[in-house]
This record gives sequence, structure tokens and C-alpha cells, in this order.
Amino acid sequence: MEAVSVENPLVAKALAAAPTGVFINGAWREARGGEWFGVINPATGNVITRVADAGAGDGLAALEAAAAAQDGWARTAPRARAELLRNLFEIVVERAEEFAVLMTIEMGKPLAEARGEVVYGAEFLRWFSEEAVRLNGRYSTTPEGSLRVITMPRPVGPVLAITPWNFPLAMATRKLGPALAAGCTGVLKPSKLTPLTALAFAEACRLAGVPDGVVNVVPTSSSAALTGPLLRDSRLRKLSFTGSTDVGKGLLREAADNVLRTSMELGGCAPFIVFGDADLDRAVAAAKSAKLRNMGEACNAANRFYVSRELAEEFAARLAAEFEGLVVGDGLDPSTDIGPIITSGQRQRIRGLVEGARERGAKVLTGGEDVAGPGYFYRPTVLTVTDPGEPVICEELFGPVAPVVPFDSEEQVLAWANSSPVGLAAYVHTGDIDRALRMTERLEVGMTGINSAAISNPAAPFGGVKHSGLGREGGSEGIAEYLETIYVGIPV
Repeated sequence: MEAVSVENPLVAKALAAAPTGVFINGAWREARGGEWFGVINPATGNVITRVADAGAGDGLAALEAAAAAQDGWARTAPRARAELLRNLFEIVVERAEEFAVLMTIEMGKPLAEARGEVVYGAEFLRWFSEEAVRLNGRYSTTPEGSLRVITMPRPVGPVLAITPWNFPLAMATRKLGPALAAGCTGVLKPSKLTPLTALAFAEACRLAGVPDGVVNVVPTSSSAALTGPLLRDSRLRKLSFTGSTDVGKGLLREAADNVLRTSMELGGCAPFIVFGDADLDRAVAAAKSAKLRNMGEACNAANRFYVSRELAEEFAARLAAEFEGLVVGDGLDPSTDIGPIITSGQRQRIRGLVEGARERGAKVLTGGEDVAGPGYFYRPTVLTVTDPGEPVICEELFGPVAPVVPFDSEEQVLAWANSSPVGLAAYVHTGDIDRALRMTERLEVGMTGINSAAISNPAAPFGGVKHSGLGREGGSEGIAEYLETIYVGIPV
């Protein structure tokens, strides 16, 4: 594959802002093994550039730097940590266009969406800069009056943050923001598909004055080879992972031997439920947004659309009409609404799910096919399905496909929605507040959006139940994941 042209001045500037080495102990260097791997633009299939391919030795060197810096960073005054995070926030915002272009060329999302991610991702730095000075304990007396109880928070210690490819900036800030605010140092291992954004973030940390060793970034083409030794090292005290449920389960097994604190934001299969009393205009608009944000490549994307039978046909037809007018293309083109799928293999998987459903009687109203030409494009698709057990309903799609299933009762749709082993997010559209509250109480998910499409916010706790993971990111709950509680008892 040939390297992508950098004649576009936006691309040239963005690539210049992103170093290609490993970032360890405040310095850029080549990987110890001297290896490099290519980063592919999914809109073209071409190599953008090559970055250092870190191995086990690089990972251990990064952890050594983080461990050496841990005590000094933990002792840094909360206000100083807060001001540094605020400075980092300002630098990310100042370099927003470079970050946005990097995200677009390495994972495909339209430039407008990438700019939105910069705003969203930067906000975690600002939010946790404000949380850093609010880490309070408590003072009390035991019921029998014999002991004074003092509790205080303490940083857990060096953190390994493993981030996915779909939100390469926001997932880094969502993990490192609270870690730094709590007084933890860290090692960031970005996805091999999107290392450039993480490396640009490392450079922003350097420019912001983050002390040497506090943030280290190690891109690699072989995650297991790098993370395995880290998880077995007693200096590592916390693992934060966002990715697939299967990979998360494997990491939990590895983390168990070292009794690591873990945060796991894993897979989702979000139901989007529309009752007969819903505002149909609002529901269709929300469905379009909840499905197609980031090309559907989001763990909290609407995945299965359960619609009351009396509305199902009209809902599906109107959603299909909305999808038909969308422009599929390179995210750098201002006219593009939907960018490429991340890899050829993922596009093939999506195609297989749709074709399998079609063969078993599903009706494709729009889309259902690749876009001819270079890159990994797939047309936004709406299909109607009668079998709630169809794989296109039950599996996490991670693509621009909306399967619609009619339902007949609240109890029926609750059973369908809760039948999934995962439980990250759900969306409920209804005009009945009592029903909305009942659904919120009974849906087996960590987050529910009522008559809405977007529920993620830096001020809110993001996370799921069942096989969707452990812990929360964002909100005041997010920083608690990086703190342990120390108790002191003093006789009265």
C-alpha cells in the first residue's frame, strides 16, 4: 500500500503535529526493537504514516517511568494538578483542528464529528481539573462512641489505560483525566488502528508541563505482547480498559493474579424502544442520531429497534427515508455524512449479518450493500425483522444498520430488551412518564435515555451492567475508580 498524499494542507499540518515514536518519561524515542507499523486510512485503504511498534521492553520502561513518578505526583498539591489539567484542556482546544483531522484520517469519522469529539474529549480534562480539588474524606465517631473514624482518599497508583479505536481522543481523556486528577501516573496503550491521536495527545501533555513519567504512551501492533508483562508486574495497580467483551474477560483473568483494580467498559447492544404514544417525529430523529453517530461504531449506539406494532411500519419507512438522503464518503469531504467502516473485515461482518437476515425473510428498505470503490464504505441500512432472535438483532453491529422489530406489549419488549448478556445503554421513547420510569427501573442497563438520543456527558457516570463491564467513567464516580479509601481509627 502506498502512503496517502499529504498535499492537503490540513492533513500535512495534522501529521506534523503527531509524533510517531513512543513517549516514555517525558521524551520521544524509537521502539527498542526498531520496528514500525503502518496506520491505514479506512477511506482509502492506504497507509497514512508509520509509527513506532513498542514491544514488551518499551511497555516495562513506560511502567518503570510511571512508578518512579508516582510518589511525587501523588504528593503534588491538588490545586497544582487541577491547574495542569486545565492547561492541558486549553492546549487540546487550541489544537482542535489537528486532532480532528488526525481522527478523520485514521478512523474515518466525518470531520464535523471529529471536531465534536475534540470538544467532548477536552471537557473530561476540564471536568476532572475541577474534581481534583474535591477529594474529601470524612470524620465521624462509631455508634458506641469508642472510636473516632477518619477516612481519606489515596491514589491507587500507576494505571494502564487501554483505549479503543472508535473515540481515540475522548477515551484517552476519559481515563487519564481522572487518573491525573486523583494523583495517579499512567501508561496509555492506544488501539493499533488509531495511534496518531494518542501520540498527539502525549505531545499536548508534554507542552502542558505534565512532569516526566506521569503520562507515557506506547503504540503497538501486538497488544498482548506488550500488556501481558505489565499486568504481571506488581508496580501496576490499576487497569482501565474499553473494548470488546471477549477481550475484557481475558484481561480480567490476567488482572486477577495481581489483584488489580479494574474498570471495564465493554460491549453493548442498546435497545431503542418506541411505544405507541411516542412523538414519532422526535423518535425518528433520535433513532437516526443514536444509530449513525460515529457510523454506528459506538458501544452505546442504538443497535436493535423495538417499535410498537401500530407504529412499526411507518417508523421504519420514515427512518429509511432519512437514511437514503445521506452522503457516504471520505470524512475530509465537507459534504460527507457517513464515513467508512474501520476495516474491511468489519465491513464484511456487517454485510454478512444483513445478508443472513435477508435470506431468512428480513426486508431491506434501504442500503444493504457496499459502496463500490476504494475504502471500506457501507450504505446506511434499515431493515424490518420479524424474529427477535435474528443475529442482526442480537449481536452488536458496530455499523450503520438499523433492524426494526414490532412488539405487542410492554412486558414483551422488556423481556426482549433484557435477554441480552450485555447491558450498557437503552433508549425509550414514550409520552407516558409513569411508563418511562417503569422502564428505567426494569431495564437491565447502566444508562437509559428517555425521549433522547445522546446521554454521554463528562459530568455523568458512563458504564454498564452484566457483561458490559465494571465501574464508571465520568462524573464524580469517574475519579473514585482511581482512589482507594484509607481508614484511621483513634480511641476516644
